[in-house]
Amino acid sequence: MHKQVKISKGLNIKLKGSAKEHVSEVPRSKMFAIRPVEFYGINPKMVVKVGEKVQVGDVIFYHKYNDRIKFTSPVSGTIEDIVRGERRKILKILIKPDEKDAFKDFGTKNPKDLNRESVLETLLESGLFANIKQRPYDVIANPDDKPKAIFISAYDSAPLGVNYEFILRDRLKDFQTGIDALKKLTDGKIYLILENGVASKLENTEGVEVVKASGPHPVGNPSVSIEKFEPVGKGDRVWTINPVAVAQIGNLFKTGIYNPEKTIALVGSMVKEPQYYNVIPGADLSDFLKDKLKDGETRIISGNVLTGSNISKDLFLNFYDNEISVIPLGKKSRFLGWMPFLAENRKSFYRFNLIPSNKEKDLDANLFGEERAFVMNDEFESVMPLDIYPVHLLKAALLGDVEKMEELGILEVAPEDFALLDYISSSKIDTQELIRKGLDVMQVEMG
Repeated sequence: MHKQVKISKGLNIKLKGSAKEHVSEVPRSKMFAIRPVEFYGINPKMVVKVGEKVQVGDVIFYHKYNDRIKFTSPVSGTIEDIVRGERRKILKILIKPDEKDAFKDFGTKNPKDLNRESVLETLLESGLFANIKQRPYDVIANPDDKPKAIFISAYDSAPLGVNYEFILRDRLKDFQTGIDALKKLTDGKIYLILENGVASKLENTEGVEVVKASGPHPVGNPSVSIEKFEPVGKGDRVWTINPVAVAQIGNLFKTGIYNPEKTIALVGSMVKEPQYYNVIPGADLSDFLKDKLKDGETRIISGNVLTGSNISKDLFLNFYDNEISVIPLGKKSRFLGWMPFLAENRKSFYRFNLIPSNKEKDLDANLFGEERAFVMNDEFESVMPLDIYPVHLLKAALLGDVEKMEELGILEVAPEDFALLDYISSSKIDTQELIRKGLDVMQVEMG
């Protein structure tokens, strides 16, 4: 009997441009980039120099304060440049790829025959450990910790979210081997979150506790299930990992090579033909996006529209993301656009339209106003399914009050859990950024 998690608070945002279940190949990118900023909380220590040759899986840099956590090259080629910013901060490492990849050999292994340290060492050396994040703090996990549980969400409930069932349709054996490896890392359960009411071949995965999730977004976020089944208390560690990364781990043990290529979705109302593509993380998307977008000014987002990052000026696919979202920029102002009968294409949580509509909308990136006073009301509670007081927690984070933040449940949340709050917020305050700062303070104070 599967476990169930059901929520009523939340919001489904229906957007135009969902991906058709068709996969296309793309030409090899002429440049790849590894950006340390994508790995939050990591202080990079370079291993390679400009002009040096690398293979897929060779270490590019490691974490200055934990040299076991390594980050490896997604392609074989030559280190073209190491771009630095203020105080010589490393912004990105550019790699000019070879015509054909050469792979570092990590050796084929059956994770069932290995102990925890052997599995862990393989993941660390290959760079795949970077896919594992921990609660609290929502940062890359500490390999020295043993989590009480691991959560894998294969249900993307975000707007224009990817279909993991489709992405992993030919990788079920890799996924199972990845689960076998992860089981060596914890004495607790591995929870696999799936959409309730939808048949999935992933249900047949051995060694997992299947959770059937139903309700509006953010029901697919791991935090919703973590709170119900493995709440995070002081001193606890719970790990989360994306299902695509689980399949990559399985492939690593089966073949002995790290293959970072994955199937991503190109979605959004500004995409001519939304569908899936096989792409390597870090790829320059400039050539890839040519002739695939409609005319007009666009906002290009690596990730989904609620939590993704704006890459319009730096077109490289982020390490963690499984989709590229492209929506209108929305710079044009509307005369009397606040009036209900002139807002036919806008969707509002507050239903200011005279005629409500459940149709897919062509929404843009316009904020419709500037930052305003952060007043106390109950708007955030209406879309927050977690058992917390979001306004109180946000104000505690704003003040950096460690004791108050702990009392109000910050150890159980991640910034992505507050994305809907940003969407409906009448104050235009970036709540995800506030929570991120609060988590940083907690990590410094509590370790």
